[in-house]
Amino acid sequence: MKKYLAPMLFLFLAVYGISVMAADKPAAKNQAASTATPPIEQKSVTRGSVTVEGKRIDYDATAGTIILKNDKGQPTGSMFYVAYTRRGVKNLGTRPVTFFYNGGPGSSTVWLHMGAFGPRRVVTSDHSHTPAAPYQLVNNDYSLLDATDEVFIDAMGTGYSRIIGKDQGGAGEPKDFYGVDADVASFAQFISRYLSENGRWNSPKYLFGESYGTPRSAALVNYLQRHDDMDMNGVILLSSILDFRTASFNAGNDLPFELFLPSYAAVAWYHHVLPNPPAQLQPFLQQVQQFAMNEYAQALSQGNALSQTEFDSVASKLHDYTGLSTAYIEKANLRITASEFEHQLLSSQDLTTGRLDARFTGPSMDPLSEVAYYDPQAAAISSAYVSAFNDYAHGTLKFGTDRHYIPETYHKWDWTHKNPTLGQTWPGTLNVAVDLAEAMKYNPDLQVLVNSGYFDLATPYYATVYTMDHLQIPKSLQDHVQMKYYDSGHMVYVHVPALKQLHDNAAQFIRSTDNQ
Repeated sequence: MKKYLAPMLFLFLAVYGISVMAADKPAAKNQAASTATPPIEQKSVTRGSVTVEGKRIDYDATAGTIILKNDKGQPTGSMFYVAYTRRGVKNLGTRPVTFFYNGGPGSSTVWLHMGAFGPRRVVTSDHSHTPAAPYQLVNNDYSLLDATDEVFIDAMGTGYSRIIGKDQGGAGEPKDFYGVDADVASFAQFISRYLSENGRWNSPKYLFGESYGTPRSAALVNYLQRHDDMDMNGVILLSSILDFRTASFNAGNDLPFELFLPSYAAVAWYHHVLPNPPAQLQPFLQQVQQFAMNEYAQALSQGNALSQTEFDSVASKLHDYTGLSTAYIEKANLRITASEFEHQLLSSQDLTTGRLDARFTGPSMDPLSEVAYYDPQAAAISSAYVSAFNDYAHGTLKFGTDRHYIPETYHKWDWTHKNPTLGQTWPGTLNVAVDLAEAMKYNPDLQVLVNSGYFDLATPYYATVYTMDHLQIPKSLQDHVQMKYYDSGHMVYVHVPALKQLHDNAAQFIRSTDNQ
């Protein structure tokens, strides 16, 4: 996903049932807590300009915190954000505002901020390890400031966002933030407070989430519209996972083996290990998708009743589509997990492919292991992002020189989720596709843009297709979901040509839905 874990690794650990404990221990009880003075909101405002696809945009940059409070008015947490607002806008009601966040859960938004849409972008190698510092920050030709104001939010416990506990004169506790529903409530409060403090309630409003930020968006848009009477113009999902069954390689759940297969095929094609490589990727993927949901799915559904003839036929097809040896596929009983694939695909070269972006490779930590022990893509770029942001925040934004910026932190997470309509807490695997469908029916003008990378082995593109195809929405709303695909991985924007496409698609989506 290294010294700290990468944006999707916590989600990986949770999906695969590995317990993750808090990275930060709760503060010790303080006898003088009742007399402590809670932190106050802070703000640093600077000015800058960016040239987006040849057009100069002047902006104000605000780095600051918003204090969240409980129902009793007691402070519970200080949430850090960086907002970029275009200067010279006379009527804020005509200027869209988009709220950005990454995932984890437990990741800051340094990735979207410094890699995708902030006015300055860190330069990293396209598909190999970026050399150590000094790193280069450049004008971001593909910032979304040409289409929308931007607010980058760091989830509680990440970035400069911190819980305000009793020892600081507050009432915040981990349970107020570290769970599906608690997280949604905290982001909803932040958004409401930001809109109020900046006079933006009448602006067109958008949510942009990546990775775990996508289930956050699905639940959050439903919460905002139904709890706060705040209709959103649009939701943009990047590297989406809404139904966690699609990525849970649990015994008895064959669905992810089927849905990951097209991504395996794309990665094998990229690394030139297919026995009969096609000239073009997309027609090949259509063929693999057809096989995955028909012959392969039917074979897996038979379990031990599958005949030897059918077993051998499927194993041969899997060899053709993945480049893995037939013997390995048969030994795996036709079922290869993502981590096994990442380790095995280039094992003859002692290389492991990336999980977030399988175009990347790195030396296998243990050539004799069964699974990948790390993510070469995360190892390749994380230092550049974190170093560049610290330098940028301190030197340009004039914020945080006395603080520790936490790119990722990992806490025990409450995965239960109470759906507002069904009135039940999900007892098993999280599925917030229900929430997105409800939000689209509650606000039938809501539009959704879904973006996926072909080489993403964390949230594979075809699992997203499956989820969107199964949204419980009427036919009249089905064209409100747009799907876009990129020759990149989980962090689509790492590949600059894909970043341009992502910018153009998102900007067009915003302009077509801002009701101007």
